[in-house]
Amino acid sequence: MSEDRTIETIVSPSAAVSETLALAFQDDPALVWIQPDPEARRQMLPKFFKVAAEQSHRYGGVLASRPRSAASLWYPPGRVKDGGFWDSLRLLTIFKTTLPRGLNVAEAMHARHPSPQPYSYLRYVGVAPSAQGQGWGGAVIREGIGRAARQGLGVLLETATESNVAIYSRLGFSITAEWDVPGGGPRFWTMVREAE
Repeated sequence: MSEDRTIETIVSPSAAVSETLALAFQDDPALVWIQPDPEARRQMLPKFFKVAAEQSHRYGGVLASRPRSAASLWYPPGRVKDGGFWDSLRLLTIFKTTLPRGLNVAEAMHARHPSPQPYSYLRYVGVAPSAQGQGWGGAVIREGIGRAARQGLGVLLETATESNVAIYSRLGFSITAEWDVPGGGPRFWTMVREAE
């Protein structure tokens, strides 16, 4: 019997989505650079991904596996919306003194987006460590690619994890830029999968 790979649209972001992404990104090079202290990062990430998931729910969409082993945050073409003053205030209370590094990463990513940005944007995708290597990440990404394709859209993403480049390449993405975050930050790869 094959394992069910159900991917669904999340109608209200849950703690399970935030926790899955927090666990998946605990050792992400960009987030390690933003917050080098592992314990501070462990406490910060669920709160950060709660805000990020709420923003994606408001402006784009959230896809997750059932059970919540994998989750992804999506935006439609155009500029990524940050949620305004209240979300900015929430992020300040989460990131505290590391907020300038976080903003540096975000600004550097968005500077590599085409303008106007014509792709469905995969802002974050993550798989809980206990479920990695089981196909959940590919399943949630393929669902998002399919939804974008039905609208005639390609998909744009970034990764700061070099081993992810090969995974995304197998899913049809190509590197459009390889760059470093200014100020000593990590290397990123911007990748696009064109609409078919």
